[in-house]
Amino acid sequence: MRTRQILCPTDFSETASHALKYAIEMANLYHVDIRLLHINSEALGHHNYGIAVETPAELEDKVENFSKEKLTKLAGEVEAYLDEALSVIPVVRSGDVMAQIIEESIEQEVGMIVIASHGHTGLSHLLNPNVSEAVANKAKCPVLVVK
Repeated sequence: MRTRQILCPTDFSETASHALKYAIEMANLYHVDIRLLHINSEALGHHNYGIAVETPAELEDKVENFSKEKLTKLAGEVEAYLDEALSVIPVVRSGDVMAQIIEESIEQEVGMIVIASHGHTGLSHLLNPNVSEAVANKAKCPVLVVK
């Protein structure tokens, strides 16, 4: 943990932003870089996020470019809070969110994953997939789940 990067998945939500603050603190404490990860999951419907396109491939490209731009901007903002020698590595992947987080953590041999909890309880908890819980159960490294 003390020599490996911290992986911090984000969906650009307020909860993910809160978890990112913990990742920044941990990175500064252990003097390690942050891998900031965003996963473009497959759309469950035919919505297009208000982006005008002619083909599904074009939509995919535009969503990927949008994610990269937003993640790069966020990485720049985060670097302002890190010690001078540290950096933020923005990574965009596509596919199943939980599987991509686990795959990234294994491929990059990260020391810790800092992930936001969605905060669902009761029936909502049963009906919505809990990515943070699944990551905590399947990860090979320590996982900090932030509420």
